Amino acid sequence: MSEFFLDYGLFLAKTLTIVVAILLVVGVSVVLSRRTRSLEKIEVKNLNDKFDTMEQVLQSQILAKKQWKKVVKENKSRKKAAEKKKEAGAQSRLYVLNFHGDIKATAAASLREEITAILTMAADKDEVLIRLENSGGIVHEHGLAASQLRRLRDAGIGLTVAVDKIAASGGYMMACVANKIIAAPFAVIGSIGVLAQLPNFHGLLTRHGIEFEQQTAGEFKRTITMFGKNTEKERAKLREQIEEMHEMFKDFVAEHRPQLDLAGVATGEHWYGARALALHLVDELQTSDDYLLEKSKTTDIYLLTYTAKKTVSEKLLSSVDAALERLGMRSWG
Repeated sequence: MSEFFLDYGLFLAKTLTIVVAILLVVGVSVVLSRRTRSLEKIEVKNLNDKFDTMEQVLQSQILAKKQWKKVVKENKSRKKAAEKKKEAGAQSRLYVLNFHGDIKATAAASLREEITAILTMAADKDEVLIRLENSGGIVHEHGLAASQLRRLRDAGIGLTVAVDKIAASGGYMMACVANKIIAAPFAVIGSIGVLAQLPNFHGLLTRHGIEFEQQTAGEFKRTITMFGKNTEKERAKLREQIEEMHEMFKDFVAEHRPQLDLAGVATGEHWYGARALALHLVDELQTSDDYLLEKSKTTDIYLLTYTAKKTVSEKLLSSVDAALERLGMRSWG
């Protein structure tokens, strides 16, 4: 009997330990969630200072002492002139935003806040540069991200998109909104098409005597399914929906880049920078680094970053999305 109570006591102790551990995890998640939400902020970094510092560090080490003293004097005069221009409001500004895309375009949440911040004070003479890296994903998520960029165009602010690596599918949907697209020579551009795919386990389930049931109201509440038997009618409906989506995509691109021969480029293919330039998918071959360095000579450049630390659950979901994206890109490569 005493052995029974001993085992029972150990069982209770283990159960309580598990319950307490779960409560602690939930409690920590809630606390982290509240704490991180309070850390939302816009960070602004002057990139002119960065370029100046890099130049001065090199000059101080390379130039002779007399030359260096002369350069320091010239830099001081240049800075004073720039300050006067700034005070008079004559100096134009370039706002730089980074957009690193994923399947769900989760960076759109930060993008909308960054654009809202810019619109509170940007003038007609100012410009926004988006350094875009996006291989596409879910249609409506990337559609929203493209709509955020459209806000800048609608406000009369010049918009340039720089593609150093890739702007494909939903990524190009975003890029095409810009007044000007620049791309590195080997950047991947295009993929104006729509894709839908999923596995079907119906045959496997049937072989193991497993039935799958699903009740719907509405003839096309769903088209194809992963577990049920798909009919030709359902497949045809899905193809119809994909074609409709493709037409919307093409109309959107045509609206913003009327110079394109859509019949030739809206085939779902992608091209590298030089060929994309010949097809008018981009306007210039140039890296974002060269563009910024060139602009720094005449313009005040500010890098904006909206930060909102994620909750524990959001971090887990983000890790899963990133893993899936890496797998997809590896297969594509």
